[in-house]
Amino acid sequence: MIKVLVVEDDAQLVRALRINLEARKFEVETASNGHNALRLAAARTPEVIVLDLGLPDIDGVEVIEKVRETSGVPILVLSARHASEEKIRALDAGADDYMTKPFSMDELLARLRAAVRRGEAPAPSREISTVTTDDFTVDLVAKKVERGDRRVRLTPTEWHLLEILITNPGRLVSQRKLLLDVWGPTYAGHTNYLRVYMAQLRRKLEADPSHPRYLITEPGMGYRFEG
Repeated sequence: MIKVLVVEDDAQLVRALRINLEARKFEVETASNGHNALRLAAARTPEVIVLDLGLPDIDGVEVIEKVRETSGVPILVLSARHASEEKIRALDAGADDYMTKPFSMDELLARLRAAVRRGEAPAPSREISTVTTDDFTVDLVAKKVERGDRRVRLTPTEWHLLEILITNPGRLVSQRKLLLDVWGPTYAGHTNYLRVYMAQLRRKLEADPSHPRYLITEPGMGYRFEG
């Protein structure tokens, strides 16, 4: 069974989520505040987290940041905050997806399954297993990125995006293809997701993120990796 940690302080919504998730064979843990969420995330090692941002003790974005210090577990934000700045803050902190309330339970379940798939994607089978640049090394089999002697922690979504680009060196990968492959057909027009995640990858991998050497934007078309 896939273990889900639901972080939400609305008891009625927690009950609805538990009923729907358990009916689909998910194992559900719940936390009503951020501190309990962090404790359970460390102790119970869930395979995916569903997180509300408006928690009673600490902000959900802070929860994301603290989880990301040690874990790449997929995080799906479920929040009443509709402003694009709030979405970008959450995605920039390391969330993998963002849904606003009220929401469709079927869509939530579809996005949850997609997040789990991204987290569980098997190592690629190909002749080239390692990509090395002057600034970082990517191990495609171990799903590991290093800069010098330091491990770079990527979220499952960041990894999936990077993997597509580095396995197509020098080739332009269209915005649409990246959105379809990483997020699925319901995200075909969400180019803001790409901007946020590419900015995050550049901050983690590029020596000068404002003048990227490896993760190149082709305005209005897509992105490419130059090794």
